[in-house]
Amino acid sequence: MTTDTDTDPGLDGEFLERHVRAGSTASGPYALDIAPRRAGWLHSALRVLDLPPGGTHTLDSGDSEWIVLPLSGGCTVHTQGEIFELLGRESVFSSVTDFAYVPRDAHAQIASGAGGRFALAGAKCERQLPARYGSAPEVPVELRGSGNSSRQVNNFAAADTFDCDRLIAVEVLTPGGNWSSYPPHKHDENHPGVESELEEIYYFEIEDDGLGYHRVSPSRPGGTDVLAEVRTGDTVLIPDGWHGPSIAAPGRTMYYLNVMAGPGETRQWLIRDHPDHGWIRDTWPGQAVDPRLPVYRAPRPDDRPDTDEENHR
Repeated sequence: MTTDTDTDPGLDGEFLERHVRAGSTASGPYALDIAPRRAGWLHSALRVLDLPPGGTHTLDSGDSEWIVLPLSGGCTVHTQGEIFELLGRESVFSSVTDFAYVPRDAHAQIASGAGGRFALAGAKCERQLPARYGSAPEVPVELRGSGNSSRQVNNFAAADTFDCDRLIAVEVLTPGGNWSSYPPHKHDENHPGVESELEEIYYFEIEDDGLGYHRVSPSRPGGTDVLAEVRTGDTVLIPDGWHGPSIAAPGRTMYYLNVMAGPGETRQWLIRDHPDHGWIRDTWPGQAVDPRLPVYRAPRPDDRPDTDEENHR
């Protein structure tokens, strides 16, 4: 059994590099552990929890809300008098998954009979919402872009699909050879109705030990400037800047988990395209979506036993 502890800042009190390589923040059961203060910001957090067969982990949510998202394997989440049975999935490349929401100021226990790998996506927040189960068949699967800008977005906790106080989280799958997070865009300023201020984490997994590339260019003098070769387990932190493209190498599908939160009173994802690249959107209507998409669809409610009675008790 393991119990989470407060994460210390980086070495000598320094913040993490913007490209966080796999394993560089490993701590106890966590293969990845990024707290807001370690990232050098105020809201967004991400942990990746590895549990062996029969393993359990205790999470005290503190001043943050969390979503327990299976990356591989399934688990049971006990919190606030509720028990959520997460069927999970074989891998991020195999299917949409169900998930559990753990509110702030709560105690949760995560247990996995067969073992697995679980993302804990978090955000500092003010309101304590009810603990809830997110069903895989209810996850909206969106095909965004067209041609070699085609990608799949699993909007499991997008701002308009699942209620959270601050947290916004989605998954993106990009077929080999395609560009996603394109055109480059930003959300580092608050302009009502145009742009929302959000800190963002990209967590990557690449099919069959492949690689990809991710770019962040400055939106202000001295701003974030990253050109990273990313592999499974790598993370990119984006406090500001034009981010994109994320480029999948030919022959290998790229997956990334986006975790976002910010100070705005309204939880919303509003972006501004880079003025030199926004024109690409005008070309999409004349092209077909990549025929390799969707990589998979959300299961139908009768495909698997994930009704409230069976998974929420």
